[in-house]
This record gives sequence, structure tokens and C-alpha cells, in this order.
Amino acid sequence: MALGVRAYRQQVIASNIANADTPGYKAVDINVEEAMRIARLASQVSPTMLATTSSGHISGMAVSAQPPYALKYQVPSQDSADGNTVDMDVERTKFSDNSIMYQFSVDRVSGHFKMLMELYQSLK
Repeated sequence: MALGVRAYRQQVIASNIANADTPGYKAVDINVEEAMRIARLASQVSPTMLATTSSGHISGMAVSAQPPYALKYQVPSQDSADGNTVDMDVERTKFSDNSIMYQFSVDRVSGHFKMLMELYQSLK
């Protein structure tokens, strides 16, 4: 869940950086805490069962898409002549902070699976 939120935020920040020279572009971001809450709520919803119209069809569950996270416009610290609100220093800082948090989440997941593998090996 945290990986998906962090990956999505990384895409949003990268989009801001890529559009730093686009006239009129408005920088956006997501609130990570709010996005995590939305993702948690979405994970608690029971999946939709797929209907089968023939006995040969395999029944299954529909996997929902990633929940929508509200994009919030950034308020620039200084207006630009072309209306662009991207502040490269702020975006680079957010990009590196988010990268660190993403890597932390990856390390936690990796450590969890490593522990499970060690437990599995010890039971053999």
C-alpha cells in the first residue's frame, strides 16, 4: 500500500519537474497521509465477483484500480511571469525525500519476505 502511494507521488513530482519550463503549468502534489488513508479504506472493500455465463468460464474476482488520490495545487513562493508554479528547489527536495521513503518501504517489504523465507527454510 505504501509503495503504491509513494510510487504515485514520485510520478506526480517527476511530472512537475518535467514541466518546469511549460508556461502556465500548475505544480501539483498529493497528501501522503490522506492517500494512505484512502488506500487503507480501499483495501477493506470486498472485491467484485465476476459473473460467469458458461460452465467453462473460470470464476474470479475483479481487481480494482488504484484509488484516486486528490491532487492539490502548490502555492508558489514567488510568482513567475509565465504563470508556471514549479519551484525546482522545492520539487527536487520533495523528490529526494519521497525517494528515501519509497526505498524505506521497499526495504521493509524485502525484510518481511526475507524473514518469511528464513522461517520456511527452518521448517524444512
